[in-house]
Amino acid sequence: MEYSGFNTGLLHGKTSTGYSQREILPPVSQVTAFSYESMEELEKVFAHKSMGYAYTRIGNPTLTAFEQRINELEGGAGAVCCSSGMSAITCALLALCESGDEIIAGRGLYGGSINLFHDLEKLGIHTVFADVINRENVEKLVNEKTRAVFGELISNPSLTVMDVAGASEAAHSAGIPLIVDSTTATPYLARPLSMGADIVVHSTSKYINGGGNAIGGMIVYGGKFNWDFEKHSALSEFKKYGKMAFLLRLRTDLWENLGGCMAPANAFLSYIGLDTLGLRMEKICDNALKLAKALDLTKGIDVNYLGLSDHPYHAYVNKELNGYAGGILTFRAGSKEKAFRIINSLKYALIASNIGDLRTLVIHPASTLYIHTGIEEREAAGVYEDTVRVSVGIEDAEDLIKDFTEAIENSDTGG
Repeated sequence: MEYSGFNTGLLHGKTSTGYSQREILPPVSQVTAFSYESMEELEKVFAHKSMGYAYTRIGNPTLTAFEQRINELEGGAGAVCCSSGMSAITCALLALCESGDEIIAGRGLYGGSINLFHDLEKLGIHTVFADVINRENVEKLVNEKTRAVFGELISNPSLTVMDVAGASEAAHSAGIPLIVDSTTATPYLARPLSMGADIVVHSTSKYINGGGNAIGGMIVYGGKFNWDFEKHSALSEFKKYGKMAFLLRLRTDLWENLGGCMAPANAFLSYIGLDTLGLRMEKICDNALKLAKALDLTKGIDVNYLGLSDHPYHAYVNKELNGYAGGILTFRAGSKEKAFRIINSLKYALIASNIGDLRTLVIHPASTLYIHTGIEEREAAGVYEDTVRVSVGIEDAEDLIKDFTEAIENSDTGG
């Protein structure tokens, strides 16, 4: 079946139909284990010599349905869903890296990702940070110990944008894969594998789920990277699988052993949330642009949004992001106290730490998401004492604009 539009493909793609009892949605296999007629059958499943499910930690049909659907959207060779976005990042990196190896990563990362890289230091895996992931910085920082380049396509909350094509070319010249966290972009704005990335990760808890009701993560592998098994010795036991070595190690070794599986019910909730991704992202991006333009005219407020024409990464909106600037904006209020007053005065925006919800969410990141991050790292990620992060939802734009402008006015008067 051929289709030209995102939403048509989303609802009628190859992986959106064909369930065994003609269901229009995948059944929820909310079970721990699967029974077999004989031990011989189960032995083959455990030995990966026969298709089937044995234990939900190592596979479940509801998870498979969700994996296949995201994989189709991203144009990958295979996908693995995890218990959270952080689990997805951890599994992807540990599948490639051993003690003594290095990672190049962008500075403008989500606070939890920064904390993870510090934890990896304790395992002997060192991270070298670049201000932004682009060709120049990758070429400058790569060395014989580098095993992966990692960054967020649209960094949260600094809103720098990765040069996927340039970074991938530089990484590939050194025999290194590029891992892109595309959570804030989603497949609606960008498909990093088509731009040169090798591995894509998502926190599906955000825009993919959309309803704020299920934690999850996803790793999608492009299947095209030529592995050097002496360089990437973590994959050496899987070298017989060639280009698919990463995916096989990920699924049958590391992911399975770490136990970071997604719950079947969470996979189902995220699967059905995905149905409206295109509609939601179009409305969210439209709202975010209107709100950013209104706040940009507000005295005493310094707005950071990719859709504003004077943003240093504005050119990437059309170059990499399908003409959309995403659903996150930040602004600096002038002081932490004023930022708190603005946040506390909002009527529609909810004070919550997630992003990508149907509802507009707001937070003071320095005192929450980056509370355990040093000042230098925090500011390198675009987070200051007066920064407010807004994850724009699908409310009516005029109501959001009124809500925020009135909150800012009240913060000046102490009201």
